Amino acid sequence: MDTTFSRILESTTLAIEMVGVGVIVIGIIFAGANYIRDRAAEGAYRALRSTLGRAILVGLELLVAADIIHTVAIEPGLDSLAVLAGIVLIRTFLSLSLEVEIEGKWPWQLSKSEPLPERSELAGRK
Repeated sequence: MDTTFSRILESTTLAIEMVGVGVIVIGIIFAGANYIRDRAAEGAYRALRSTLGRAILVGLELLVAADIIHTVAIEPGLDSLAVLAGIVLIRTFLSLSLEVEIEGKWPWQLSKSEPLPERSELAGRK
């Protein structure tokens, strides 16, 4: 691969990784500051966990994107692909776990505020 293009991709990957880590760090600071300010309010701890979880989710997504770029464009190969698959699997599990923790339900479940579909709507989908 052209060395200039390779350097650009490496710089891009590094920038995306730094943004991902920055999102997590800023999310920690923001969530902590809000918790300290509102700790006496009801639901402050839940808001802390929710804000922190969302920041981690966004940061993880950016880190996965950087890993994909690095593996596919910079170091293509079966070993790199296997490592990427493991990283994506672990981060996907973490993302799913955080989503369940934040929302209190599986992503495919209806929330308590969403109405159940009517029987006629379900029959029309067949």
